[in-house]
Amino acid sequence: MSTENQESPWRRIWKALKLPSTRYALGTVLVAGAIFGVMGWGAFNWALELTNTESFCITCHEMEENTYSEYTTTVHNTNKSGVRATCPDCHVPKEWVYKVRRKIQASNELFHHFLGTVGTPEKFEAKRLVLATHVWQTMKETDSRECRNCHHFDSMDISRQNERARSRHLDAVQDKKTCIDCHKGVAHQLPKGTFEAEAELNKSMSGAK
Repeated sequence: MSTENQESPWRRIWKALKLPSTRYALGTVLVAGAIFGVMGWGAFNWALELTNTESFCITCHEMEENTYSEYTTTVHNTNKSGVRATCPDCHVPKEWVYKVRRKIQASNELFHHFLGTVGTPEKFEAKRLVLATHVWQTMKETDSRECRNCHHFDSMDISRQNERARSRHLDAVQDKKTCIDCHKGVAHQLPKGTFEAEAELNKSMSGAK
């Protein structure tokens, strides 16, 4: 039996790797892989940010005709300071991991867009409370994370607020409430049955703790 046949497979692989032609081919593969990896990562992030703009959000007519048209009449769109909170500011996390998770969840919304689930104002109104409740629940679970990108109790000068706001915010801090507990409807119309749904949501969240 020849010495070559007695060599282990790993030894033959190692000898092959030592050949200049093999090292050149392997180096080429690694460099090409790195280039395509960087390009792929860049394309993924480009697409991620492209879908994270207000203009993209309102390409769906049900968003433009319903929630966006309501939003344009609120202080989050037009105010004396000129600081706007756009759709992704309120509905998409800034942290990368949470942002990707939210984008994956949004694929379900895309699915229902093509199904036409809320494709007319009438269909949207029929689903408004369900849609709103999902958003409220998420915001309660995350302690109104997206609201706190701009608003935070620690940064508030309570003394400069009017008496009603000051009282509410002090109570909220003491009772460990989150923004959405009091600010439902701040950017969109409140659905019919909001208060009943709110009571049910608070009850379920209390039971989950």
